[in-house]
Amino acid sequence: MTITTPDTALDTLWYTRCPVPTASGLANSLGWLGERAARNDLGFSILQDAEPAIASHHFDHELSGLIREGGNVPAIAARAAGSPTRLIGLTWIDESQAILVGPDSPITDAADLAGRRIGIPGWAADQARSFPRAMALHGFASALRIGGLSFADVVIRETAVNTDPQVRTDAADRIRSASSGVEELLDGSVDAIYVKGARAAEVAIENNLRVLVDLDRTESKRLRVNNGTPRPITVHADLLEQRPEVVVGFLAESLRAADWAATNLETVREVLARETFSGPEGVAKAYGDEFHTSLHPSLNDERVELIGVQKQFLYAHGFLAHDFDIEGWVASEPLELALAEVAAERAAGKGTR
Repeated sequence: MTITTPDTALDTLWYTRCPVPTASGLANSLGWLGERAARNDLGFSILQDAEPAIASHHFDHELSGLIREGGNVPAIAARAAGSPTRLIGLTWIDESQAILVGPDSPITDAADLAGRRIGIPGWAADQARSFPRAMALHGFASALRIGGLSFADVVIRETAVNTDPQVRTDAADRIRSASSGVEELLDGSVDAIYVKGARAAEVAIENNLRVLVDLDRTESKRLRVNNGTPRPITVHADLLEQRPEVVVGFLAESLRAADWAATNLETVREVLARETFSGPEGVAKAYGDEFHTSLHPSLNDERVELIGVQKQFLYAHGFLAHDFDIEGWVASEPLELALAEVAAERAAGKGTR
């Protein structure tokens, strides 16, 4: 990779993430991302704090200077629609994926879903914003497979789509963090719903809902592939081409934050509670006691293969405008350089922070 001179057209590093555990989110909370951007003579801005016209780029990624770490449905949909992005890292954090039924439901296992009504969120404004639908479909696909069933064996009922301003803001994230379909499950309109994450875990507890299928307990990672597993880090091609050192620096700070997180569980949980709009119980239930040791991004063969599994699922179920080649999306050199930078500091006995 050739390190070029600064391009005056790129004066701000934009960052956006989803309300989930990420090393970059921790690096941002610690102030490290902004510090590194300043060292590269760039401003640093959070997309969620921007005006709606800019904040909406969380979904289409059409903002020069943007790095995004978040759910893979919008990232893949944006790439399929022609957004000029590159995939520079993947993380894998299991986050309490489950199929829930009502407290008095007679359904006892995945096989007993046969003939039942499953709640699937309706389509949103576009394919990228329809990630709740994609999550539920893939979650149920895995659960049905466990029970020896398919979608042909159940009745799909569309549940209400969370209405929100179609941008990334804290208020919108609070709405998105609540599980779609809970009301329909409680009033008997559907027999089972899919949920994930810390706030979803709290909603289940608050409403005395029963876990029918705990997808986190499946041994096969393929059965746990969904919007957040694996989670991509993507960058606008203009930023990577014009300021590659900025991208390397972002990844290096994320790697340092992942190292820091491994020995700071309680502080990480405090940050995560703020990020996920949930309390300590929801965070602990959703992510367990070991997630903080495995926040490091990677582009190993397994993770690239699994993001390919998700891409094919989305294409087969109508979430992508076009198919595309995953291998051609990957840009591995920035992460390789970031890993080398952090490793050199360790070897020199300087520590990473």
